[in-house]
Amino acid sequence: MKIGFIGLGNMATASIGGILKKEMVQSKNIIGFDALPSAIEKAKSGFNITGAIDNKQVAREADVLFLAVKPIFLEDVLTEIKDVISADTIIISIVAGKSIAFIEEKLQRNDCKIVRCMPNTPALVLEGCTGVCAGKNVKEDEMDTALSLLRCFGKAIVVPERLMDVVVGVCGSAPAYVFLFIEAMADEAVAEGMPRAQAYEFAAQTVLGSAKMVLETGKHPGELKDMVCSPGGTTIQAVKVLEEKGLRAAVMDAMEACIDKSRQL
Repeated sequence: MKIGFIGLGNMATASIGGILKKEMVQSKNIIGFDALPSAIEKAKSGFNITGAIDNKQVAREADVLFLAVKPIFLEDVLTEIKDVISADTIIISIVAGKSIAFIEEKLQRNDCKIVRCMPNTPALVLEGCTGVCAGKNVKEDEMDTALSLLRCFGKAIVVPERLMDVVVGVCGSAPAYVFLFIEAMADEAVAEGMPRAQAYEFAAQTVLGSAKMVLETGKHPGELKDMVCSPGGTTIQAVKVLEEKGLRAAVMDAMEACIDKSRQL
């Protein structure tokens, strides 16, 4: 199996790193191209993959083709490769906001095997979360291949395509919300006298451990919150302030804006 990447930015290189770490293929079986020569050189030196001369070479040679470009560039890329891509190629698009129908339209064909997904940046540390949906031509074993590759750098969860914009809000863009929360926690710890590096470590580890409790216990987040809130204790006072300041509503409104923007792309 030969894997191709059109676009060699952060998400592409995170994917390549995970695929190689899980030994899905050898580096000699990965080929990639990017409009920036420096990105090609970085991927070649970092992972020992093959650098292509253009997008057409990648599309022509790949059995599985990752589309990893910015949304504004996708149409041009699809126009460029439409005449060389095989109907047997599994196309995995990680381009935000671009539907399976859009890709089919720009390729000017309806026989392509398209898997649309939305990963997030924790893939860089192999803890990503990716929403995945498949086009009508993707067979079960082909979807299994796509999921196996996507699970090399975190979780991959199948959803209907109508929820992909929601995935952007709750997954793709969501690390930024979490980073803001960690930064705010650390800032107050610093204000109270804790060294900044230590404050970040405390805040980040707390978020990591809390998320792990949700995933591993299967308990409702509200139940886990109640476990921390002792009667008359410190935690319930903090929760009271967060409720007064409208934390939940702010997060929900932010996600709504994010999802709406994704639908406009």
